[in-house]
Formats: sequence, structure tokens, C-alpha cells
Amino acid sequence: MPNVPALILAAGFGTRFGSDKRRAALADGRTLLAASLERARTVFDEVHVVLRPEDDSAELGLPESCSIILCEDAGQGMGHSLAAGVRALAGGGGEAIAVLLGDMPWIAESSLRTLLAKAASDRIVFPVHHDERGHPVLFGRDFWPELQALTGDEGARRVLRAHAAAWVAVGVDDPGVLRDVDSPEALYPCSAS
Repeated sequence: MPNVPALILAAGFGTRFGSDKRRAALADGRTLLAASLERARTVFDEVHVVLRPEDDSAELGLPESCSIILCEDAGQGMGHSLAAGVRALAGGGGEAIAVLLGDMPWIAESSLRTLLAKAASDRIVFPVHHDERGHPVLFGRDFWPELQALTGDEGARRVLRAHAAAWVAVGVDDPGVLRDVDSPEALYPCSAS
């Protein structure tokens, strides 16, 4: 398997949720962010979480062993968080970096392994479920300089659009690659009647 560190973006404010969704409890008692971290750790040997400087990782349910990257300007948008994370990892090894979101713990382990197997320094790999692009996105090392320059709240869309020739779309039978949490109801989608 290629050497691919994972970067979980969790420095946002999730204003649509109404409170700090990273702390929201799942049915098993884990926080949403802790569950997302645990899922990533089942596949990636190296996992880092991007947080705000004022965050308390223990209150977010993260273990002491968790590698934290702080983003000073997280309030300015996801682009800043992603850039801070990639800058922090750029000096290390890795053919690609897997960018995951802190509110997506339901991605199947098999999907993550399939994506990881396709990673390469000159590729941008992402899952597709029912013709819809999902997460995570694995950016080859060739694209890291552009990721480090991101700003604003657009995330990596600009980098994706600029390099369509490098896309490797991987079809998966996994709704978890599309399922994020924007409202409390999304935590328990099957409980609604």
C-alpha cells in the first residue's frame, strides 16, 4: 500500500448544526469526531486531526495519543484548515494525503482501503456513489503546494477543478462516503418515523 497519512478536518464551527457537532454523542456514546477518527485509524497508519487553538481534545473525545494540528485562522474557512494541515505534514513522507471530514464516521473500511490502494503522487482519488462525488479525497504529493496555499471556505474545490486530468474516480457501493452531519437529526437517520 502507498504511504498515505490521513488528515481529518475538524476546525470548523458547524453553525448549521446549532452546537458543536464534534462533541455530539452517537448511539454508542462516542463523539462524532472520535468515531470519525477511529474509522480512519482502521485503515491509515498515520492520522492527524486539525483543530482550533482553543479546542480541548479530551472534551472532543479524542485519545491522548491523537496527533493534533492547530489552525490559528480556522475561523476564516476550511481552506485555511486544509492548508495548515498539509503544511504541517509536507516535510514528512507520503505519496498522497487523505483528506477526511470530522463529521463522516460511516465510511466503510473497505471503501477507505480501495481508495488507499489507488493513491499515487500524481493522482487525485475520490469515491463516487450513485454518480455523486464523496469523501475522502486523496491528493497526490504533486498537488500539496497548491493545497498549502488555500484560503477561504471553498476547501479544495479549486485544486480539484484545475486538475481534472488527474482524477481517479472510484465507484463504491457505500452511502457513507456521502453521509455527513449538518443537523442533529442526521446523527440518527433511522430513528425518524
